[in-house]
Amino acid sequence: MNEIFSTTILLILIMDPLGNLPIFMSVLKHLNPKRRFIVLIREMIIALIIMLLFLLAGEKTLSLLDLKSETVSIAGGIILFLIAIKMIFPNIKDNDELINQSEPFLVPLAIPLVAGPSLLATLMLLSHQYSNQMSALLISLFISWGMTVIILLLSGSFLKFFGTNGVNALERLMGLILIMLSTQMFLDGMTAWFKI
Repeated sequence: MNEIFSTTILLILIMDPLGNLPIFMSVLKHLNPKRRFIVLIREMIIALIIMLLFLLAGEKTLSLLDLKSETVSIAGGIILFLIAIKMIFPNIKDNDELINQSEPFLVPLAIPLVAGPSLLATLMLLSHQYSNQMSALLISLFISWGMTVIILLLSGSFLKFFGTNGVNALERLMGLILIMLSTQMFLDGMTAWFKI
């Protein structure tokens, strides 16, 4: 149960639904509300399918590469740390490039905003680390995906309630939490490595 909770929090932090709110709204603002809902659900389902593929095939892929769990843990810590730095210091230029699109399909909403390279790499690492707890990982993925869908569907309300500055502050706070999680993962990997 504890693994499900911590993994769910980790996946939500990487999916970063609050940080993606302004981009989602900007990309979909020219669509009518009914069409916006359909496009959002479609993109989220595509993202879920991609995430499931990486989660289910990740362990086999890393086993084929003959990687030890300590190596995976250290690499995961470094990847998450880099994601967290991007959350705390976002690149506005990248976001502007994503916004200048017509109706999105697959890119940029499903990939890279929800199922980005960092999340897909994390799912592969988790599937390798917890290969005997695949059901717990699947539950965590579905919960975090469901919460992301709810937050994005309520994007108008969230932005109205928090304001743009509030959403930016929340994203930076999530980035700080992610830095702590990544440091812990890195230290766990290093401790296990030196015990060998």
